[in-house]
Amino acid sequence: MGLTAGDSRYIRGMSKFTERAAAALELLPEELREPTVAYILKQAEKFRALKDEIRSGLDDESAGRVRPWNFADFLRRARKMNSLVRTI
Repeated sequence: MGLTAGDSRYIRGMSKFTERAAAALELLPEELREPTVAYILKQAEKFRALKDEIRSGLDDESAGRVRPWNFADFLRRARKMNSLVRTI
């Protein structure tokens, strides 16, 4: 027999946050629970990927693999590229 969110054996090992999340899911209609969990997992994966990218950028900066960004120069080059594209 499986454990359910209301089962005290299931709740015992969970943190307070996890208990609250499980209780919130129990308040939802059955047909919304799975899509809700899927959405939360997708958002967590996006957060993890963003966190990894930020860490990578900070590591690059610490190792001296980046240079200061000159926004005015960037705009100048972008406008030049745009004008070249329009002439084609």
